[in-house]
Amino acid sequence: MKLLHALEVLDTETEPVFDRLTRLLAATLEMPIALISLIDSDRQWFKSRVGLDTRQTPRDISFCTIAIEQEQTMVIPDALNDPRFSSNPLVLSNPHIRFYAGAPIRSIEGYALGTLCAIDNKARILTDEARQVLEDFAGLVSREFQMREAALLSRSHITQSAAAFAASEARLKTAFALAPTGIAAVAGNGRFLSVNGAFCSIVGYDADELMSLTFQDITHPEDLDSDLSLLRQLTNGEIDRYQLEKRYRHKDGTSVWVDLHVAKLLSVNGDLEYYIATVQNIQLRKETEASLMTLRHSLEQRVEERTAELLRANEMLSHTMVQRLQADRELRQREAELSAVLEYASDAYVSIDESGAVRAWNRMAETTFGWSRDEALGQSFEQLVIPAAMHEGQLVGWREYLATGDDRAMRQRLEISALCRDGTVFPVEVRISPVEIDGQRFFSVFLHDITERKAMAERREKEALTDTLTGLPNRRSLLEGLPNAMARARRTGVPLAVLFLDLDGFKAVNDTFGHEVGDGLLQAVAERLKTCLRETDAVFRLAGDEFTAVVEGQIGGSRDAERLAQKLIHLISEPVLVGSATVQVGVSIGIALYGRDDPRSATQLLREADSRMYEAKQAGKGRFASQQR
Repeated sequence: MKLLHALEVLDTETEPVFDRLTRLLAATLEMPIALISLIDSDRQWFKSRVGLDTRQTPRDISFCTIAIEQEQTMVIPDALNDPRFSSNPLVLSNPHIRFYAGAPIRSIEGYALGTLCAIDNKARILTDEARQVLEDFAGLVSREFQMREAALLSRSHITQSAAAFAASEARLKTAFALAPTGIAAVAGNGRFLSVNGAFCSIVGYDADELMSLTFQDITHPEDLDSDLSLLRQLTNGEIDRYQLEKRYRHKDGTSVWVDLHVAKLLSVNGDLEYYIATVQNIQLRKETEASLMTLRHSLEQRVEERTAELLRANEMLSHTMVQRLQADRELRQREAELSAVLEYASDAYVSIDESGAVRAWNRMAETTFGWSRDEALGQSFEQLVIPAAMHEGQLVGWREYLATGDDRAMRQRLEISALCRDGTVFPVEVRISPVEIDGQRFFSVFLHDITERKAMAERREKEALTDTLTGLPNRRSLLEGLPNAMARARRTGVPLAVLFLDLDGFKAVNDTFGHEVGDGLLQAVAERLKTCLRETDAVFRLAGDEFTAVVEGQIGGSRDAERLAQKLIHLISEPVLVGSATVQVGVSIGIALYGRDDPRSATQLLREADSRMYEAKQAGKGRFASQQR
């Protein structure tokens, strides 16, 4: 209530922004009364009202007083049957409330200010769709009050901020001068307006020298275009700030890598005053990254060449002790590098011996399978990673290598099912490489979780087979599924029927009511087809207003198919309510039957059903034409 009084909205004139919402709500839900009710200490006052003359009622008899105490929308289907309201004066006398639905109007912090309610003088049931409409309108009313609340808070904050501005400005000047990060104010033409000491240290110029330069003058030519491009986007309002790693030309002629952040400061009129640039010297980091990149390439090359290098190292063991000691040192270094690469590899890496016991288990293996390194070492790889039901079928190539020494099957990328510690089974891509060291055979196993990749492929396949408007299988799905259904009919000897449906009058609905209603009609027809057919039958949307049904197992001959077609004609011709429009179409159906000895292909069968449908159209529409076989 304090917020309501602070907003100065009580006992004010009506406002179009609220009246439009109550009128739209009443019209949309077909309710005689729609109100925006605000709850005061002893009354409920109506900021906007449709279908009610009074501006307020006592709080102790109001429905909205109870509604604002609810977390969700309060719905009273019949007030006479609700003990809270059956003796309420608003029920027993004007306006004779029977049905009430009220959604809370909330402040920014979630306090209920009142309700947006819809009222009828007869009992009724509120559908889920109507409830959502009411709550959406209540959200719009809440948003309007919250905007006014935000404006009220802003005015208060402005007053408080003014007092702190002067002190803040002094602190900012000190921070600017002493900041360890380079800071520069730059004019719209690129000239420096002010710089701090850290910025001067980075580029090697003193402040007076920089005042006669532009940032373009000290930017490395190879980085200037990208910097200017981002600056244009910032100036044009396409971005509010940008970050760029670029090079400055130091006064001594060298290049200095910096991490640059740029924002713009606008005047109260929205005009550009200047840019603020903060600069961090990252020259050392860049040099380190370059060294690490070189090391990374070297490590990758050494991993590939490791086996050959080990053989060459063994040949060198016959030489002098000095050479042997040197080779040992190089080998230990390479092994350390390889261990580091494997430990931090993006794939799970496991090393196992001939018995299948785990000898190495990297960090990604811990993450992927849920077992720590200490728990996994020495355990059976199959028991840890392979589901029990799949032990015999998985890792066939490994067993073949142990038996024959042929490793060709192992070096292929395989997809297998893997087991997580929590029991989850998921797909992985696995590569197994055998290595023989000092007469002992070991196996390097790399495993990569492909759950997301498989799920994405399945989603794409499903989307390719589904009509996005109706959710029915599409033409591609029909062309893939019909040959299978025909094969079942040949195998079982039970005929199937293909019904080709084309709506009558659909173009007139589109032209009269628009494509949105036309789309709603197609969705309703799809639902009717699904409810009329069995789950073992299939219905498809081909294109536009064309549908096809494939009916198996219940067709004894043309009479059964014709009875089903007549049932569909009757069902589809019933009126459909789409939004506020009631529309009606008919349907023409062509029927083609397929039996055990039928030589036709799926394409020919569809062409037959399509031809019969056109016969039905030419015969007057709203009927079927059947192939007599």
